[in-house]
Amino acid sequence: MSARFRVLITDRAWPDTSVESDLLSRIGADVVESASTDEAALVAAASDVDAIATNWACVTEAVMRASGRCRTVARFGIGVDNIAVSAATALGIPVTNCPDYCVSEVSDHALGLLLACARRIGFFHGRTKRGEYKLAAVRPMQRIAGQTLGLLGLGHIARELVPKARALGLNVIAHTASGRDYGTRVRMVSFPELLASSDYLSVHAPLNDSTRRLFDAAALAQMKPTAYLINTSRGGLIDEVALWDALQRDQLAGAALDVFEPEPPDLSRPLFQDERVIVTPHAAFVSEQSVRQLRVQAMEQVVAVLEGRRPNNVLNPQIYSVQP
Repeated sequence: MSARFRVLITDRAWPDTSVESDLLSRIGADVVESASTDEAALVAAASDVDAIATNWACVTEAVMRASGRCRTVARFGIGVDNIAVSAATALGIPVTNCPDYCVSEVSDHALGLLLACARRIGFFHGRTKRGEYKLAAVRPMQRIAGQTLGLLGLGHIARELVPKARALGLNVIAHTASGRDYGTRVRMVSFPELLASSDYLSVHAPLNDSTRRLFDAAALAQMKPTAYLINTSRGGLIDEVALWDALQRDQLAGAALDVFEPEPPDLSRPLFQDERVIVTPHAAFVSEQSVRQLRVQAMEQVVAVLEGRRPNNVLNPQIYSVQP
């Protein structure tokens, strides 16, 4: 007997689709996977599917139109910069995400990167493993307590980071487009003040037209030469060429990057080989608990749509507005 529904999973960061298949089978839905993540392959795979779920692959208007009956696009994650949301809205397709599945993990990772920068852990680890058991080459280190952590954005993750940072004695400031502190009692500042005042600047913003390469040469030049830039959000927020140039000019002390543009990055580039730059492989979201929550939450929203219900986390709710 043929399945009632077909759900395309474009790509995944886990070994199989057992969790997804189990949840979808309860409503008679089958999982379909794409041979690759290029648009042509996705268009072919999307033929006659009822829903699309994507991790990092780009879901374009062409991919959505390929089905003719696609009813929802679900993101395995928080940001939706890889989904043509405007096109989905025009087609009446709800786009969903999972906004809170890894709040604890990413805030922990951002704090871990901050500590690694402050205590030069990456530097010491690399040198010591090479047999250099000495302190002479290290740059001056400052006590963490009393220094300033600047946050670009105050979403779920940044808000979770605030009390963790304060527990270490860090002063926390933030900049948001709205100027709201979202109940954190964090001192809100302008973007130029955030750049100029932060000893550690942690990026927690979505990637869109207004934030792409926000940290360009002009912005980086406003940071303290002793400051560190930490990014667990989206690689496209930072101009990596400008960052490397700023490091060569000693305009800032270092950086810690979990996200890149493109991904995976070319790790042979000088930026990623420099001892002042800590890199992790887009790992901030990962724990056994968070990944399972992500998979279940994304599929529950697909199931809701296919059963005729409104899902919890709709990013284009206007499609549900009653038309006159």
